[in-house]
Amino acid sequence: MSQTTKTIEVIHKPEFIQGNEFKFPIFQVLKQDGATYKGAKLPEMDQEEALKIYRTMVFTRVLDERMLAAQRQGRLSFYLQSTGEEGTVVGFAAALDDRDMIMAQYREQGALAYRGFSVDEFMNQLFGNELDYGKGRQMPIHYGSAKLNYMTISSPLATQIPQAAGYAYGQKLEGKGLCTVTVFGEGAASEGDFHAALNMASVHKVPVIFLCRNNGYAISTPSSEQFAADGIAPRALGYSMRAIRVDGNDVLAVYLATLAARKIAVEENEPVLIEAMTYRLAAHSSSDDPSGYRSKKEEDVWRAKDPIARMRNWLIKKKWWSEDEEKQLQDSMRQEVLDAMKKAEKRPPPPVESLVTDVYDEVTPQLHEQLEKLKMHVRKYPDAYPKSAGRMTHG
Repeated sequence: MSQTTKTIEVIHKPEFIQGNEFKFPIFQVLKQDGATYKGAKLPEMDQEEALKIYRTMVFTRVLDERMLAAQRQGRLSFYLQSTGEEGTVVGFAAALDDRDMIMAQYREQGALAYRGFSVDEFMNQLFGNELDYGKGRQMPIHYGSAKLNYMTISSPLATQIPQAAGYAYGQKLEGKGLCTVTVFGEGAASEGDFHAALNMASVHKVPVIFLCRNNGYAISTPSSEQFAADGIAPRALGYSMRAIRVDGNDVLAVYLATLAARKIAVEENEPVLIEAMTYRLAAHSSSDDPSGYRSKKEEDVWRAKDPIARMRNWLIKKKWWSEDEEKQLQDSMRQEVLDAMKKAEKRPPPPVESLVTDVYDEVTPQLHEQLEKLKMHVRKYPDAYPKSAGRMTHG
């Protein structure tokens, strides 16, 4: 319906509408002790699915702990943790069809793990060895998997958001009842790409879910210095889009919110925005020191809201889990991660020739020439490069 044909109220005195008159409520299901809030309805989830979600959350934290330690030991160049945000990341992934596309930022390793990305696949990417799907061309934690419908991560903030709107438009045309979920932080929502994507998705009515992890900080900039409005959710209203705010540390609430959002997306071809309120307990990255911009007291408040502990308390109340099983899980996962890391870091890097493949069907003469110059340079200065860096399959 065009603007001119809508019934519009007419006024005769200047009246301004204040943008903060409405505050978004927060959807919650579980209390921290694992009990359910009065009136909250639990998802239809059996023990097997619940334990898969929980084990994935635990695996994500174990992976993060071990790999940050590896970075501190000099075995890994860079790492980004998901600590404190596992409820949001695993919860949304569990609610999707595995054929739905995920376009993540760089803190969603739990979603990839839930879909079946193995510990070896994680390690191969982190160390950029010959088995890395990206052939060592990306920084660590920039995962991607075509078979698991997980788009390779890009470092520049917010690039995946308009890409998700475009991909979802293709899904709409294809008509197979699938959607795209794009994940980003509240800091990325300050980029122009965010607004362009929401407008495109709303105008063209595409099945995309915009999932904002509002973890309180854009690196060191707190939310209070990023925007004056009531968070990210209200922005959807300006694009005639439905939105929900959810407790991101309540994995069941995230699961239910995503299920409902997906139903809207695929059945009505409408975009939806989910704002998950959570907290980054770890540093922004292995290059960051959060003690310079936030207090231990603030962190402790959020540690008491740990999403893994909340899920575990619920499972124990249902007699689906025990402390003994917890210890066994922690021990086995730590060993699995350590064993995989030792194997991955010993594997050689991709051959030098792989630098110039995957762009053209056949490597161009110019790229051949550049490759030969590189090989000559490495041979001329062998002491300046690790032996593995100059690994060549021929020439």
